[in-house]
Amino acid sequence: MAEKRSTPRKRVLKAGRIAFGGAAIDCTVRNLTVSGALLEVESPLGIPHDFVLVIPSEDISRSCRLIWASERRIGVRFDRTDDGVPKQKRGIVP
Repeated sequence: MAEKRSTPRKRVLKAGRIAFGGAAIDCTVRNLTVSGALLEVESPLGIPHDFVLVIPSEDISRSCRLIWASERRIGVRFDRTDDGVPKQKRGIVP
């Protein structure tokens, strides 16, 4: 099957957090591209459409948007700045 993504995926296994409105949900980052990520969660219920993905081991915090969800996985697209360049490393969100 041909790859349809515009940027190649990088398989990873990193602990992450989905941060929103002062709350956080633990997740596992399963793959990563410059434009988004695949996250594994206990349940996608209660996860908002817009949130911040925090990857503490990489000191990364990225604003993102929920694109799709299944029983235990969600796909997200990273927000971009006005000039179209992906937002880079930010301070860790509590």
